[in-house]
Amino acid sequence: QVNLVESGGGLVQPGGSLRLSCVASGSINRFYFTGWFRQAPGKQRELVAHIRSDGNTIYGDSVKGRFTISRDNAKNTLYLQMNNLKPEDTALYLCNGQIYSWATYWGQGTQVTVSS
Repeated sequence: QVNLVESGGGLVQPGGSLRLSCVASGSINRFYFTGWFRQAPGKQRELVAHIRSDGNTIYGDSVKGRFTISRDNAKNTLYLQMNNLKPEDTALYLCNGQIYSWATYWGQGTQVTVSS
């Protein structure tokens, strides 16, 4: 019903920046973004940033002060601005959203690799 496509990942040096995008398409009536997650090999999937319907945001402790989540409803797009990237940020970054709180949708993910 809903297709999510992330983009913007890549290879970057420590201290660098990337801007991730997630575009929603399909049957997006009543769809809402919940936020960004990431998963690295051997680790559990973790919340990176959550955005509420009222626009308030929360961040994982490891990214506070460095990452910013935002959305553009007119473009059906979710963003994640990542600054001062660290090697431990290396992971597959996934966009997430829901419909009616009963159906959860994930994108295919975009790989972020931070290495000197």
